[in-house]
Amino acid sequence: MTSAVAGPKYLSVREHLRRRVSALPEHTLLPPEPVLCAEYGVSRITLRRAVDGLVADGHLVREQGRGTFVTRPAIRHEYRESFVHRIAGFNSVMTEQGAQVGTSVLTQRVVPVQPPVAAELGLEPADDVVELVRLRSVDGTPNHVAHSFLPAATYPGAAEEDFTHGSLYDYLRREYSADLAHARIVVDVGTAAPEEADLLGVVAGSPLLVVRTTVHDSDGRPQVHSFSRLRPDVSQVEFEVSVGGR
Repeated sequence: MTSAVAGPKYLSVREHLRRRVSALPEHTLLPPEPVLCAEYGVSRITLRRAVDGLVADGHLVREQGRGTFVTRPAIRHEYRESFVHRIAGFNSVMTEQGAQVGTSVLTQRVVPVQPPVAAELGLEPADDVVELVRLRSVDGTPNHVAHSFLPAATYPGAAEEDFTHGSLYDYLRREYSADLAHARIVVDVGTAAPEEADLLGVVAGSPLLVVRTTVHDSDGRPQVHSFSRLRPDVSQVEFEVSVGGR
């Protein structure tokens, strides 16, 4: 098996299977369990746990007496963060699910860092950051407003790059060989301000999910801080974590 990822074995198998079935035509019959167990070098229990996750997500469907088939999940407009496997941006994750992602850049500029962001990025009060604010939509429905901040001295090109398409994380890896190794995530609840409500198509004062993320490199140095304000009716935040010390 290729493209192994960190974490429990079933998560590695599930991630590889997810990528595999995403490239197969709908209604393709999956190989029998013994074949897949041999291919991935896992027990039947581990394989079934991996397949169960893909069935739950709508990538596979079991038919009694016939087998397991590739299907296409109904787009649930879910915002998924899975930092056990990888640090992947919204655009990458939703595109893999078959969704049409739209991005409108609302703000893109170099500004003096504000104290809360400086604390997250380990910057001095005199330092500048690239501020990037984007409205993200899925299949034409507004999903969330993403605010991202990067040290301007480290990633100056981010102030000029066209982010109406593609992933910020992919850009940083491609252009700067950025080491985006792990992240700290905080989720809380906010309410939509009038201007924000207009952008998201909700009533002012409506509840929003707020996801705050600070991405660090392998040495623990912060690289990107962002917060996304999501419509809870079309969004879902998912975390997959390894549990140790048992």
